[in-house]
Amino acid sequence: MNLNNLITKAATTVIAALCVHGAGAQSLRVNQIGYLQDDVKVAVYMGTVDPAQLSFELASADYGIVAVDSVVKTDPWAPMGYAARIYFSSVEQPGNYVLTAKLGGKVAEVIGLYIGNDAYSRHAINELPLIYLRQQRCGFNPVHNEQCHTHDGFLVLSGDRDGQHVDVTGGWHDASDYLQYLTTSANTVYQLLFAYRENPTGWADHYDANGRPGANGVPDILDEARWGLEWMMKMNPAEGEYYNQIADDRDHRFVGVPSADNVDYGMGEGGARPVYPCIGHPCGLGKYLNESTGLASSVAKFASSFALGSEVFATIDTAFAADMARRSEAAYTVAKANPGACQTCSTVSPYRYEECNYVDDLELAAVARYRLTADSALMADAVSYGRQEPVTPWMGADSAAHYQWYPFVNLGHPEIARLNPERAAEFARNMRSGLARVADRAGGNAFRYGVPFIWCSNNLVVALVTQAMLYREITGDDQFRELETSARDWLFGVNPWGQTMIILPENMVLSSPLDPHSAMTDRSVNGRPGRDYLVGSLVDGPVYTTIFNKLWGVHLRRDDRFAQFQGGPAIYHDDYSDYSSNEPTMDGTASLTFLLARLCRR
Repeated sequence: MNLNNLITKAATTVIAALCVHGAGAQSLRVNQIGYLQDDVKVAVYMGTVDPAQLSFELASADYGIVAVDSVVKTDPWAPMGYAARIYFSSVEQPGNYVLTAKLGGKVAEVIGLYIGNDAYSRHAINELPLIYLRQQRCGFNPVHNEQCHTHDGFLVLSGDRDGQHVDVTGGWHDASDYLQYLTTSANTVYQLLFAYRENPTGWADHYDANGRPGANGVPDILDEARWGLEWMMKMNPAEGEYYNQIADDRDHRFVGVPSADNVDYGMGEGGARPVYPCIGHPCGLGKYLNESTGLASSVAKFASSFALGSEVFATIDTAFAADMARRSEAAYTVAKANPGACQTCSTVSPYRYEECNYVDDLELAAVARYRLTADSALMADAVSYGRQEPVTPWMGADSAAHYQWYPFVNLGHPEIARLNPERAAEFARNMRSGLARVADRAGGNAFRYGVPFIWCSNNLVVALVTQAMLYREITGDDQFRELETSARDWLFGVNPWGQTMIILPENMVLSSPLDPHSAMTDRSVNGRPGRDYLVGSLVDGPVYTTIFNKLWGVHLRRDDRFAQFQGGPAIYHDDYSDYSSNEPTMDGTASLTFLLARLCRR
């Protein structure tokens, strides 16, 4: 194909998937949304030909041929024999470009890309995660226009109160199953509130409080956060009483839309589901006991989310904000008095959230309450807890148990660095230490990827980008800028599979998950494909091949379209039946809102 024609085609489309396969199998990976004008701009080459034998060039209909800055050979991604990073940071003029790899003067591969500070804002990409979260609502679901799980629930592991009904309807389903966890829901609430507080402009108001179309004078992101806060209030029905979980892994016996859920937990098909209180010692209803050691990890999450809720809603609903402040204070007192991690429960399988740290939750709760009260004792608490875990332990690690160190980003550190001048350098250093460990682990790999390929690895990638962004803003130190943009670009297609890890509209990008693990995937709702309601969600992401091979029931339902890129340290399948790598998650999706809002501010 004539190069001028390629340039013209790329310039008139959002992004052009233009591939001319010549000698061997050569692949180019670019950020499919685009690059900001002052970015560290990198594409990745993978192939069977030594990059030293190839020439790479950028071309634009407006600017003609533009030389790339450099090509740096890297360690390959198996089974490809060669890889390289192609730098073009000096190219800042906005517009559509094509990147071409040539061998002996002939085009081996070509791909379109976009450069411009509006790369993200032109798609209002910060709003997309809210599409998925509305679809995850429990109780009244605005996508299906139906009620679900209205009988929730009955207490278990509660002594004389076992079987007692408690009203805990609402909130969100955790992932593509219908369990509900305080752990991930509270983090989801905090992430939404944090994204709004840090970026108070640029949010749309197209939906009402129930998630139905129609403005209500409140930004949609705050409608979603309040939906979660009101459920958390039900999970804290009285002072000193905190619930941790609704339903358990018996849920997995049902596959379908939530309103049809017919799992019987002993209360009849589709009846009430069990409600687990926060318990500070090992517990469970079956042979699989968790390893809980205290209440703080869960109850401190109540305290931090309620505190930030009080701060954000102070000028919107004063009575609601006052209730949040009162609940935050009570929860913080309980959390301080009951140190330790409060894990979720499983019944018929060994899989649960295995959170084992808690001082990060106490740190965040203390500093969030300090923002409300300016009480110096709370800042002293925050500093003390923060010093007990200066670096989030997954950073630099090769592996971890499922959700072992959670939340994946400690937002208490940047809060202290901003609010406490005497401790700012110390806590910025803690942030820097974590980033340095990930950078060191990334080593010489083609994608500068230093995150362990554990279950929900993409959640860790988002956490990494968030910490890197905040560190750079707080300190002005740019040394991790390439690590930050490489992790961000991984989410948007600069990865071995050339797939965005966020479900995006098909006309927006080259390749986005088409077959995610969700009951919505093969359905239509309100005359639209069910996948439309999954837009904005973050899928779990690649896992070590060893993890994939050991999981119960995981398999593929169709031929693997990424087969030629498997065989490295990790696998990723765009396949409904691979719940380990292609399942959207609520908390991972919510964690996108801060970084997407930052990218849309440009």
